[in-house]
Amino acid sequence: MATESVQGPEVNPRRWVTLFFIGLAQLMIILDGTVVNIALPSLQEDLAISDGDRQWVITAYMLAFGSLLLLGGRIADYTGRKRTFLIALFGFAGASALGGAAGNFEMLLIARALQGAFGALLGPSVLSLITVMFTEPKDRAKAFGVLGGIAGTGGAIGLLAGGALTDYLDWRWCLYINIPIALVAAFGGYTLLTESRRPGKARFDIPGVVLVTSGLVAIVYGTSRAEADGWGSAAVIGLLAAGALLLAAFAYVESRVAQPLLPLRVVADRTRAGAYLGVGLAVVGMFGAFLFMTFYLQVVKDYSPVKTGVAFLPMAMAVLVSAGGLTTRLLPKVPPRALIVPGMLLGAVGMVWMNTVEPDTGYASGVLVTQILTGLGAGLIMPTALNYATHGVRAEDAGVASASVNTAQQIGGSIGTALLNTLATSATADYLASHADEGPSPALAKQAAVEGFATAASWAAGILAVGAVLVAVLMNTGRPDGTDSASDKSPAGVEPLVPAHS
Repeated sequence: MATESVQGPEVNPRRWVTLFFIGLAQLMIILDGTVVNIALPSLQEDLAISDGDRQWVITAYMLAFGSLLLLGGRIADYTGRKRTFLIALFGFAGASALGGAAGNFEMLLIARALQGAFGALLGPSVLSLITVMFTEPKDRAKAFGVLGGIAGTGGAIGLLAGGALTDYLDWRWCLYINIPIALVAAFGGYTLLTESRRPGKARFDIPGVVLVTSGLVAIVYGTSRAEADGWGSAAVIGLLAAGALLLAAFAYVESRVAQPLLPLRVVADRTRAGAYLGVGLAVVGMFGAFLFMTFYLQVVKDYSPVKTGVAFLPMAMAVLVSAGGLTTRLLPKVPPRALIVPGMLLGAVGMVWMNTVEPDTGYASGVLVTQILTGLGAGLIMPTALNYATHGVRAEDAGVASASVNTAQQIGGSIGTALLNTLATSATADYLASHADEGPSPALAKQAAVEGFATAASWAAGILAVGAVLVAVLMNTGRPDGTDSASDKSPAGVEPLVPAHS
């Protein structure tokens, strides 16, 4: 994550071969999101996980990843990027093996949290290694382009791989698949990488880490408890209040410590704050759409995991078309909110469309429409927010500013997944209770599930619409001029960084 110069040769002759192994590590992080999502219905049934708890399989990973990402970047910079890269790979592989062998929900949850923690070490070390290894601007741009291509296609590969592994082997192989990838990447990294680190002794903001992590866990856990206890229960209110107080304490500590985990000046800028807010709120809807469409296709429509993976490909293609075609052309010509706001509104419309879906709705007139709308919206939002994440930032804050937008993505996804899953399961339970006189039947269960998905989608649409208004008001950066594109907003000598996880 650091962008400082390091001692060593100007040009590493093995840099392109080394990039292959670094790219494998990046691919592993990306695959882990979509692969596990496709397998979720199968593993939920196998481990007898309740509808209220199923979201923790996703949330545990994202919460650990997001809350430890800033610390991971600092550890990589100051203790050695090669060393951190290798430790993170072996740790991720071990956590994947533990998850694949999990005999119960608790063991799987621990494994997913460990995956997230090691992912928080691995993601920043990948970015830092590329930054210090590719010293020529043109080479560095190509290297980050390769990394961006992996980010763009990795999700689609994960959809197909997750479906095939679950269908033809077992859901556990969606976790075991990380082991050979990690070992090959570690072999290449150990053989080819040279060590680099920032000079000086690091002071790690441990109080900040404890406060932000415990605060976020309290909010997510409180949200998930609402399904069983009700939003007005003392436990839920207490957890949410404790989370808010812990996050307030985190902000106070960050304003006082010498080397804060998150310097408040980074998020005080309206443009950067708008970028982080746009990403955080956007993934609420995007992750909600992905989660509920996965269950709709497999549980309601009886799609196989492989067929589900193929059915999601139009969404991935819509993201690539929107991001690679429209956004890249408009980004240097229009204000950032002119892209992010329409993107969030497209996502909101896609969520509203979920209300039209019934158990017998055809794929083309149902989830396909939601996929295309949300995919096009995401393609407008994400590249724009990532480009403006380091807008006008100090050189010493470039790494933490780039990590902050990834943190917003992961935390937004974890809170959104917990919130929307709670709303969906509550609505499903209410529908079943109100139709108890009809007696249990597969048709009633499917209709109840659809009612739950529609309720959660309505909330997601509202969140995205409110987010569009907030970004429109907050993100007041004007249109770049002919020589000032979004990517030029970084300080001199600092390349815009690519996200560690998509």
